[in-house]
Amino acid sequence: MALLSIILPSYNEEQNIANTAKVLAGLLEKEQIDYELIFVSDGSKDKTYEEILKAAAENPKVKGAEFSRNFGKEASIFAGLQIALGDACIVMDCDLQHPPAVIPKMWNLWQQGFEVVEGIKSDRGKESLGYKLSAGLFYKVMSKLIKMDMNASSDFKLIDRKVVNVLLELKERNTFFRALTFWAGFRTTTVEYEVQERQFGESKWSMISLMKYAITNATSFSTLPLQLVTVMGVVSIVFSVILAIQTLVKYVMGTAVEGFTTVILLVLIIGGLIMVSLGIIGHYLARIYEEVKGRPKYIISKVTDNVQGNIVGKA
Repeated sequence: MALLSIILPSYNEEQNIANTAKVLAGLLEKEQIDYELIFVSDGSKDKTYEEILKAAAENPKVKGAEFSRNFGKEASIFAGLQIALGDACIVMDCDLQHPPAVIPKMWNLWQQGFEVVEGIKSDRGKESLGYKLSAGLFYKVMSKLIKMDMNASSDFKLIDRKVVNVLLELKERNTFFRALTFWAGFRTTTVEYEVQERQFGESKWSMISLMKYAITNATSFSTLPLQLVTVMGVVSIVFSVILAIQTLVKYVMGTAVEGFTTVILLVLIIGGLIMVSLGIIGHYLARIYEEVKGRPKYIISKVTDNVQGNIVGKA
């Protein structure tokens, strides 16, 4: 019988662990799907891991791991994929904003031969205007950068074991799971879902954290920002030539304005473009520096007793 692994990145989710484990276990047992639930505590500061241990004691199909510190959601996803033993894996949020009712649909599509089943948002649910605007900007930017439609995409998806193996073999340290499943290819289909309301706790994503996430993922997956440096250089040269021609014409006609207004404008514009360009290049150098050091994506400090293999402290 095929095994389904459900990976649940968890950061300060002590209020959600017990309920999530109960809801998912009940659904999967009702659907007669053999499963394992893998909670990955991303260096949580509350009692998330203690709640995972309680859930594992009540249900042997619940597994858990805890990071030595906060490494981020991407690291949590890949740690879960490393631990998972399933023939297929589903990644979903621990707060159940990704509706469990969609899981049987994903499972059935996988049984039909699809190797990637993407969860597509038909409704974002109740979100603040600021969050919706920042999320919309994030997805538009990412869609342009990676040349894939990311507007309704999410981390909520099912991937076949062969896809899991491909992702785990990637050597890069800065990963973007959502886009990597597009990049990997394979036979793909989609299912729509509506974002559910949280029962407990609050979202850990703010506008600032979302923008940081966007910048990190954009530079880890695309070189387009580097190409923008060249574009800004060309724009700067064109603008400078236009101003130079304008200044010469006015000088010949005897209507040149006294002072250094044009010079100041040129210095400010070119200086601004240079600083932005250096910032983009510097960010890529930082990414290269992190990759070259070869440090692991994450460090696991603890695992529940039912996790197989010696993976503590490894990526």
